[in-house]
Amino acid sequence: MPRHFAIVPAAGSGSRFGAEKPKQYLDLLGRPLIFHTLKALTACPDIERVWVVLAPDDPWWPRTDWSELGAKLETVRCGGATRAESVSNGLQAAAMVAADDDWVLVHDAARPCLSPAMLDALFADLANDPVGGILAVPVADTLKRADAEQRVAATEPRDGLWQAQTPQMFRYGLLCDALQKCRDVTDEAGAVEALGLRPKLVRGDATNLKVTYPADLPLAAMILRARK
Repeated sequence: MPRHFAIVPAAGSGSRFGAEKPKQYLDLLGRPLIFHTLKALTACPDIERVWVVLAPDDPWWPRTDWSELGAKLETVRCGGATRAESVSNGLQAAAMVAADDDWVLVHDAARPCLSPAMLDALFADLANDPVGGILAVPVADTLKRADAEQRVAATEPRDGLWQAQTPQMFRYGLLCDALQKCRDVTDEAGAVEALGLRPKLVRGDATNLKVTYPADLPLAAMILRARK
């Protein structure tokens, strides 16, 4: 049976958030934000190992005791300048244990509200899929295209549009090949699409939000408190 592994690229600075430290280390319910992200993955019985990919000079990671997350968690200080580079380096770190047919889940460090139900849906829908896929939600809001003056240039049809989330789950060998051939992408699905393949969209929900701006942090706290 194929095994499941996870990679969390965490070498970014979170510049859009505007904080003094990378957003993955901001306080969320008394823990660094990334603690909740990693807990969701390490607590999943179907995931055997989780690699968190840090920047080589990251000074923040040693300031927290991560032992509560258990032996599944491994850190590698090989983060790159881009997400694709960090994930590729994480895949290299996994090469000693991962086979080509094993599944790899890549999850954003700043998505702390991943639930067991979302992971179960991903595993169930993709178990026999030849390509793999991603969690996503249909676009609900009306989309406007802006011009140079930040005025509405056009209203875009939203039929068939989905908002990509993570985890994004693909076979180890396929993902290595995709990222080696196409590094100019913003997510793993984009690299797989560049090979001419069509990843499956697995419906998630809006609670799996990515903390991008300051207003997102209290919203994530509300979601996590509600689950407790």
